[in-house]
Amino acid sequence: MPSSAAVYQRVDRYFRVSERGSTFGRETRGGIATFFTMAYILVLNPIILSGARDVNGAQLSYPQVVTVTALVAAVMTALMGLTANLPLALAAGLGLNTMVAYQVAPLMSWPDAMGLVVLEGIIICLLAVTGLREAVMNAIPMQLKQAISVGIGMFIAFIGMVNAGFVTRIPDVAGTTVPVRLGAAGELAGWPVLVFCLGVLLALSLLARRVKGAILLSIVAMTVLAIAINQIADIDDLDWGLTVPALPSEVVAAPDFGLIGAFSVFGAFGKVSLITALLLVFTLFLTDFFDTMGTAVAVTNEAGLLDEQGRVPNLGRLLFVDGLATVAGGAASGSSNTSYIESAAGVGEGARTGFANLITGALFILALFFAPLAAVVPGQAAAPALVAVGYLLMTQVRHIDWTDPGIAIPAFLTLALMPFTFSITNGIGAGFIAYVVVRTALGRAREVHWLLWGAAAVFVIYFAINPLEELLA
Repeated sequence: MPSSAAVYQRVDRYFRVSERGSTFGRETRGGIATFFTMAYILVLNPIILSGARDVNGAQLSYPQVVTVTALVAAVMTALMGLTANLPLALAAGLGLNTMVAYQVAPLMSWPDAMGLVVLEGIIICLLAVTGLREAVMNAIPMQLKQAISVGIGMFIAFIGMVNAGFVTRIPDVAGTTVPVRLGAAGELAGWPVLVFCLGVLLALSLLARRVKGAILLSIVAMTVLAIAINQIADIDDLDWGLTVPALPSEVVAAPDFGLIGAFSVFGAFGKVSLITALLLVFTLFLTDFFDTMGTAVAVTNEAGLLDEQGRVPNLGRLLFVDGLATVAGGAASGSSNTSYIESAAGVGEGARTGFANLITGALFILALFFAPLAAVVPGQAAAPALVAVGYLLMTQVRHIDWTDPGIAIPAFLTLALMPFTFSITNGIGAGFIAYVVVRTALGRAREVHWLLWGAAAVFVIYFAINPLEELLA
């Protein structure tokens, strides 16, 4: 039997922990931080999917969706770590699950809707195997990749502020010209928002002092504070959102695997027209394709893993596992699973290898049986980590040449549209189109890789999908 030292060395060599300047302690902290910043999906995905009805009026079971959400996230996150050796966790994609629930399911049955997700994932896997998806990513200029990272930083910080209630949408009423506001009524009020504010200050202060485990420490500290406040204050006056920081009445809950395998790959084509089905698959595919692209670039760039040409290591494996996660999510009726930008929280804690994914995956497995405990951390305690990560990603803006309009204009549109439209895909699409158009206007069209011409053309179709659908109908 090999000694513990020999096992340690084998694991270290396999994941290249020491080679990448990391330690198992940092990887463990990073894996834990990633889990806590994305654990909200265990609550949010079931709410979105079980809250919608298909064409027959059927609803998915909330407990069953919790189970498949945790299970697929655990398996695919671990697989990403073992094969691609990158600290990039996966789970059900927000936006994608909303589209499945409120755009796809109302047109067909749940098994048919999940079948389209499986079909989309198969297409992504095929493109990954052929190398086309990897070629598109490698064709993106380095400075445009950095703009994607910065845009995602702004986007993820905005997500944190919205999730915590620090920023809220103003209802659509006559005379309203501002879309969002500070707090729930134009001012900060309530204990939950205070927890978020203190968490942001604590996380950034610890980062500034280069404290190990800064992001994770802030999450733990604010969770303890939130639980204490919830115990002392009048609970009727507190609005924690989806997750209330209260000690659960039960700790263990048995998982229900009843949804696994409840899908039909081609069932949708008998329920809606061929054009409608193909457009639904195309929209799901494009969102998944480029969301992952932006996330992979941002996380690996922040981890310092990109090479001199700005290429992501083990990109082919990364993209194949991401496509496989989409297939698994559809096959389990948990919606498309995709790479999570919240993985940057783990990178902020020092994660540089796939070993961190094993920690995150293990915590998702535990969540299968300890789901009540996973719901203890409120959004106001986890969201400061997203703001801190936004700061870390924002520092890459210094690498963009703002004196060259050929890159500055597409870079600006990329980083602006992500938070302003609440979509990574929209930002990437605007950046690609602007890059092609501006370079052409400057007489530098030959500098544009032919794959970017093709990607820009696809995005033109993406942005014009509704008029095209009406025209074809």
